[in-house]
Order: sequence, then C-alpha cells, then structure tokens
Amino acid sequence: MIDRRSVLIGGIALGSVAAARPPIRVVRGGSIAEGLATARRLGVRVITIDAGVYREKLTIDLAGVTLRATGPGAVLTYDAGAALPGPDGRNWGTSGSATLTIRAADVTIDGMTIRNDHPYPQQPMQAVALAVQAGGDRCRLRRCRIEGYQDTLLLQATSRVSDCHISGNVDFIFGGAAAWIERCDIVSRPTQSGAPGFVAAPSTPACQAFGLVFDRCRLLREDGVRDGSVFLGRPWRAGGNMALLGQASFLRCRMDAHIAAEGWTWMGYRDPAGVQRQLTPLEARLYEADSRGPGAVAAPTRRTDTRRPTADRVLASGGSCR
Repeated sequence: MIDRRSVLIGGIALGSVAAARPPIRVVRGGSIAEGLATARRLGVRVITIDAGVYREKLTIDLAGVTLRATGPGAVLTYDAGAALPGPDGRNWGTSGSATLTIRAADVTIDGMTIRNDHPYPQQPMQAVALAVQAGGDRCRLRRCRIEGYQDTLLLQATSRVSDCHISGNVDFIFGGAAAWIERCDIVSRPTQSGAPGFVAAPSTPACQAFGLVFDRCRLLREDGVRDGSVFLGRPWRAGGNMALLGQASFLRCRMDAHIAAEGWTWMGYRDPAGVQRQLTPLEARLYEADSRGPGAVAAPTRRTDTRRPTADRVLASGGSCR
C-alpha cells in the first residue's frame, strides 16, 4: 500500500521524516480533506492521490497546494445539485453544488477526475463538478477529466486549463474569469429531450479584455448528440448585472458536426428595471478563428477577434478590473 520510506496515518501516507517536506500521499480508502488538513499542519504543498473513488465535497483554501494523481483512476466525486437541499436545509445553489471548490491562489490539480454524478437525465439542474472561485487566481488544471452535465466547470478567477477532458451539455464551461483553455477535449453530452446544447457561457466584466479563450481544442460529442445541435456559447449577464459583457474565443479548434453553423446564440436576462431582454452575440464579444472539421463555423456568420489573444495576454487581463 505504501513504500518503506512512508508511514500511514489515517489513510494518508507521509514520507520519511528525514526528507525535506515530502509530499503527502492519500491512499485508496483515505480522505483528501484529511490530506489537506495534514498538509496545512506540516507546511507541505504537494499531495499525491492514489487510484480510487473518493466521495467527498471538497474545498481547497490552502494557497500554493498541488493535488497530483499517482496514475489513472483517481476520482473525486459527489452528487449535489443546485436545487437540492444541503445539510443546513437550504438549497446548494449553483456554485455551492461543486464537488471541488478552489478558493486559494496558485492551486494546481494534475491528472485527477473531478465529477458531479448528480443524475441529470432524471433531475435536470445545475450540478457543478469544479468551481474556481474568487481568490483562486492562477489556478492550473492539467491532464484532468472534469465531468458533469449542466454547468460542469465554473471559472471565476484567472485559470489555465491544459490537456483536459471536459464534458457537459448546457453552459458547461462558464463564469467571468480570464481563462486560457488549451489542447482540451470539449465533449458535448445529450440534453434532455434533445434540446440545444451550449458549450460556453461567459459572464466576463466589460472592463476585462478577455474571458474564456479556447486554443487548439477538439469539440467532440457523445452518442445521441445531433448534428448542428450545439452552440459554441451564449453571453451570460448574471443577475442582470449590466457591467457584464461576456467574452469568449475559439482559436484553431477542431469541431465535429454537432456544432451549429451560426456558432453563437443569445441569452436572456432581466435588466435593473425588471424588463426581460436578450444579450446577443453581436452586443457581446464572441469570436472564432481558424476552426476546422465538419462543424467549423460557417464563414458568413463568423466573427474574428483581430487582437489574436495569447496565453500571456489573456491571463494578464484577469486583474484589469481591480
């Protein structure tokens, strides 16, 4: 279960005392939350996670920590839904439903599966797998599987997402962060009754130059997702906040035939006077460039961002409204 250089404490393996701040190892049957508590107590910032299913609702508020899977099969899962009651009797709400919440800066998650396994087909509702909240700046997600249906990945602080598999069906990558999402498989799943799907729902502040930027990603689909039934995204004016003007770009991405030819669509909101309105793609900042594949956005409807964002420019824009 552990090597000779480690000792086991409550499902957590610690390296030998002689080593300089060795990583903490959470083994099958242990608790990642206990691993985080031990890391805080000992001043350790690397936690390795063995293969196994860890049913926990986890919050990371320890800055600079890395959670790294030792190999395939390290799964963190929970089944909270936004409209379901939590332990205090109140509904979880969208962000509160997250299996993993990151609230500290410079956190890295590497090689893990983060899943919300709320039974969406039976009870359609928002059910977040991973939420990077305010305070979680410079988050790194690498080689992860992030799995859900509606509202899978919430990004509210500067994030870089690399070589991940992200699945969902409705607004499943969303939030106001400046985020660079590169070389990821973005996998659309079937919606209830074949309704349209939406990949991105950016709620970017108008004063922030960049929002959700996808670079060299593959837009794929599961069985049952029809041709032309999924939009690249729609702008989300959360709570009718007029200071939000969504921004998203898809750059050099390969798109399967499930992507709608027009690419983008509108999203409704209620303005401060209580009037129901639509925020349209032309009002927001929704762009596409150099897509390829059978679902590549049709030339007459495409909008190209002439600024050609780079990872450095996108991530640096995250503090522009402060």
